[in-house]
Amino acid sequence: MSGIYCSKTCILSHERLSIVDSLSGKQTLYSKDGKYILTANGEIYNHKELRKEFDREYDFTTESDCEVILPLYIKYGSGFLDMLNGIFAFAIYDSVEDKYLIARDHIGIIPLYQGWDTDGHYYVASELKALEGTCPSLCEFLPGHFLTSDIKEPVQWYKRDWQDFDKVTRSAQDSIKAVKEGLEAAVVRQLMCDVPYGVLLSGGLDSSVITALVAKHAQKRIEENESGIAWWPRLHSFAIGLDGSPDLKAAKIVADSLGTVHHEVHFTIQEALDCLDDVIYHLETYDITTVRAATPMYLLARVIKSMGIKMVLSGEGADELFNGYLYFHKAPDAREFHEESVRKMNKFHLYDCLRANKSLAAWGVEGRVPFLDKEFIDIAMNLKVEDKLCNDKIEKYIVRKAFADLLPEEVAWRQKEQFSDGVGYSLLDTLKEMTDKAITDKQFAIIGNRFPINTPSTKEAGYY
Repeated sequence: MSGIYCSKTCILSHERLSIVDSLSGKQTLYSKDGKYILTANGEIYNHKELRKEFDREYDFTTESDCEVILPLYIKYGSGFLDMLNGIFAFAIYDSVEDKYLIARDHIGIIPLYQGWDTDGHYYVASELKALEGTCPSLCEFLPGHFLTSDIKEPVQWYKRDWQDFDKVTRSAQDSIKAVKEGLEAAVVRQLMCDVPYGVLLSGGLDSSVITALVAKHAQKRIEENESGIAWWPRLHSFAIGLDGSPDLKAAKIVADSLGTVHHEVHFTIQEALDCLDDVIYHLETYDITTVRAATPMYLLARVIKSMGIKMVLSGEGADELFNGYLYFHKAPDAREFHEESVRKMNKFHLYDCLRANKSLAAWGVEGRVPFLDKEFIDIAMNLKVEDKLCNDKIEKYIVRKAFADLLPEEVAWRQKEQFSDGVGYSLLDTLKEMTDKAITDKQFAIIGNRFPINTPSTKEAGYY
């Protein structure tokens, strides 16, 4: 579903994946007087609460979750962004004043890029390739920032005290209770949907927790405050791996315990190699870890799309919020433990957010990530760091303890796997072997001549 607005000074175009209000929510969206035009990519989870403020002062023309952005902008200018709970990249144009506002969500779940042509015209797009050939100068539009026609550089709107270790809340709240209630509330918010949805279930702790919480609420329609029966009463879960991978085994245990309609997708190494060019094309990155992890997700998204499912929830973000990677066991003290978590959160848009969004979007599937809900991030990052430290506890102890009653014991307390452990080492070994043959030692010795910026440090990186 395409929509285009065009004037003498501005063009807005939109290709829509209908998730909420499939019938009337076509974009671009207009204010009733036609002055303001909006194109938005993403979902505003708290749009119904925000709409209540405008019951008597703004005439909504659709049920689209994104339309609430228009009255908020009219009333508050750029000052409303932190009122939104959602994932988004959008542009608003004031056709009378010839002014615009462009903004991106708090952590960069939705991609956005910007560029300038040789005449100085300004462009933004959801994909780099949309700007290629038009904009010789282009870069990422950073998460948590906005830009208006009145300023020259994007301004950061998403700022939190927890980014400074010395300001982290030393609250007396029960960490386990806060995580349990906060994450469940985030999942419920993100179940807002008018189309068939599912869950990505790797069998690890994070995806298993999300699946369990979704299953808890899947029988009722969230859009009706859980007073009506869900339109699609069976919850579908999806797992992918090479034959014999431990992830598949763990995912089936969880699916069986929760009663989901489970789909176990097996892929071959040859299938992974065959789609590698497409994966990189859609990801628009050559980061090794991201490409490796995105390849199975890309293959899985193809199956999900073929079944008519347009939205899935997944467990990205928990390792960054709760210091779940195994190397966090080596943190020398609480300060470095927390600061490493903040560093990873600030870079998340370059890696896991990008992978989760683009691997799925390549097949017309939207990914939602409740661990990265704006309100839940504040809960998790303001917990007492001492409660999150590994020390003599297993990583992500708080999360495990909070949801142990919803999961099989062998999954709730399963040690975190490295990606290669979970999916299978043979894929990584094959990628290394293939790229080692594709690039000769002589070519690699002078690879810096071809790639002087971010020069690849391995042949695999150079190949990508």
